[in-house]
Amino acid sequence: MTSIKRAHNFNAGPAVLPMSVLEKAQAEMFDFQGCGMSVMEMSHRSKEFEGIIQTAEADLRELLGIPTNYKVMFLQGGATLQFAMLPMNLRPAGASADYIVTGSWSKIASKEAGKLGKTNVIFNGESANFTTLPTGPLTVDPQAAYVHFCHNETIHGVEFKSEPVVPAEIPLICDMSSDFLSQPVDVSKYAMIYAGAQKNAGPAGVVVVIMREDLLARVPEKLPVMLDYKVLAESGSLHNTPPCYSIYMVGLVLKWLKELGGLPAIHKINLEKAKLVYDAIDHSGGYYRGHAAPEARSIMNVPFRMPSEELEEAFVKEAKKANLIGLKGHRSVGGLRASIYNALPMESAKALVEFMAEFQRKNG
Repeated sequence: MTSIKRAHNFNAGPAVLPMSVLEKAQAEMFDFQGCGMSVMEMSHRSKEFEGIIQTAEADLRELLGIPTNYKVMFLQGGATLQFAMLPMNLRPAGASADYIVTGSWSKIASKEAGKLGKTNVIFNGESANFTTLPTGPLTVDPQAAYVHFCHNETIHGVEFKSEPVVPAEIPLICDMSSDFLSQPVDVSKYAMIYAGAQKNAGPAGVVVVIMREDLLARVPEKLPVMLDYKVLAESGSLHNTPPCYSIYMVGLVLKWLKELGGLPAIHKINLEKAKLVYDAIDHSGGYYRGHAAPEARSIMNVPFRMPSEELEEAFVKEAKKANLIGLKGHRSVGGLRASIYNALPMESAKALVEFMAEFQRKNG
């Protein structure tokens, strides 16, 4: 497999996976550790899979320093299903919830919550084209069931550098999908974190939920069983057949992160990659224009524009010929975007920067 030509993969998700993880999965594809079958074939009730999911949880707890009073769940439906599950489970009847809207995904989350009950938007960055983040304390409803925000907006490339300032007694809930495991996080500051795996943690098909146990007391009776956090937590994510292979792959990624030196080590690498790309934008004399305000820039997703849409189209076509894949911006905003997740090699970031300089030389 190591002789195969790999693309420089800047896709926003599903995204690049570590080469060593793919090789390990390949080696175990037909026979997982001598059991005579693939993980895709084994029972989710077997001792083998029990070991896989329990080890993945233990490694996740170690990497993030998750306190013992938090439940970890490996669920289905992606972060988008969490947009609805969250208010269904944790916003009592008649109560409201506060949402911080800093980009497309937090906007969608607030709209989903609004379908199910009272939802207040306490910050909305849309008037500034989602280029900025809130600064200072926010006006939070003291009776709010929770405050929700998205740590990193994949489409608009803005990322919180610290948690939003909210009253300590109000649960803080975060969609961390696109920068999950990219840097150290103090989990104790959050009541709940959720993240689709397909950016940094593994392949598509599983969403990780980390929830403080006391919130489970809020779950109302008679929810549909697969939308009930209490049932799912008490079953150890095994109420029904979980996405077994995706969980296995997440486990391999967690091992890879541990071998690298944990989240401080990968954060250092991510900062270096992001600096390379942002420096290329900032030193281009305006030929490349970053979207987010400098203080709000994401280290995971770098959206940028060029002098014309025609140039942007040519950039994507020429980049593909150079084996740089996934640089077209999200369909809702256009432009260009480089997603530089954990597993993207430094060589790929350097290849992008070199291509940008050469494209400007030829077309500037």
